[in-house]
Amino acid sequence: MNTIKPVFAESGTLEVFLGIDVGSVSTNVAALDKHKNVIAESYVLTRGRPIEAIQEGMQIVKDALPVNAKVRGVGTTGSGRQLAGVVAGADIVKNEITAHAVAALHFVEGVHTIIEIGGQDSKIIILRHGVVTDFAMNTVCAAGTGSFLDRQASRLGIRIEEFGNLALRSKSPVRIAGRCAVFAESDMIHKQQIGHSLEDITKGLCQALVRNYLNNVAKGKEIRPPIVFQGGVASNVGMKQAFEEALGHEVLIPKYHKVMGAIGAAILAQDAVGEQGKTNFRGFDGVMRNYKTTGFECDGCSNRCEIVEILVEGNIVARWGSRCGKWDNVGMQDDRDAPGAAKSRPGRAHAAG
Repeated sequence: MNTIKPVFAESGTLEVFLGIDVGSVSTNVAALDKHKNVIAESYVLTRGRPIEAIQEGMQIVKDALPVNAKVRGVGTTGSGRQLAGVVAGADIVKNEITAHAVAALHFVEGVHTIIEIGGQDSKIIILRHGVVTDFAMNTVCAAGTGSFLDRQASRLGIRIEEFGNLALRSKSPVRIAGRCAVFAESDMIHKQQIGHSLEDITKGLCQALVRNYLNNVAKGKEIRPPIVFQGGVASNVGMKQAFEEALGHEVLIPKYHKVMGAIGAAILAQDAVGEQGKTNFRGFDGVMRNYKTTGFECDGCSNRCEIVEILVEGNIVARWGSRCGKWDNVGMQDDRDAPGAAKSRPGRAHAAG
């Protein structure tokens, strides 16, 4: 799935900064002009193939840009940020906490709390005076994430797009155990079997997920307004309402809530490149080259580091994963005879992309 904001050609050169956010569920790309206005965006399901998702998202954005667009900088973020950085030729690679905070501050001045819920994880970011002072992430339990909501909507026989609106029509929401995805699902099935309405069950699920988030991810955090809700789950109006009821404050949802990480990465890229305007961007054609990933385990010491290699047309262009830095190099095509590699690499290498 993807969304695009149409743009039109202007006279002269349109300077563009790209941000790429690679997550386990979706890969997002955003293009900003030099004034930090979003001029194109894409939202593509990763489906376990991040390189293909990056290429698809970049193609969508390329097709949406006017002919006079010139990419001046690229930033990457998300769990696959290193991979995206190699494929695209990033000028800056940043963690998702920083990227989401930068994007939220761009759209909501003085934001104090960011609630971010994606397909597989959720996080809270606390800011004071425009600086991140605390954060927490939940990557252990699926309860409270977008994939959990998708599964429950499917089990209830409703489209996920209808989930939130059903919850808003609830008159007497049921209480559903939300601390564990398995218990929540069992409890929801029980409530359905004894005759509760879909409206009350969906509202109960929203409330359970919010309780889960506040009691786990946000535990011990001082949640102050302005509060910004971003990530794919922010599209669910039932979740927005449940958060507002639990917190007693308005929850703001930015227009581009699904691609905020990518927007933050693009802003960071513009700052990194600065006025010099020199970029490492490989070009859209370079992004579309035949990339392949392989991996091996180094037996040079007891750490047994798992090394990732990125190859283009058989040539190694990047490596990472070693604690000592021995394997962290770029452009080396054949150094597999280094200590620790000769025995481990051939037997452990595997294609991953």
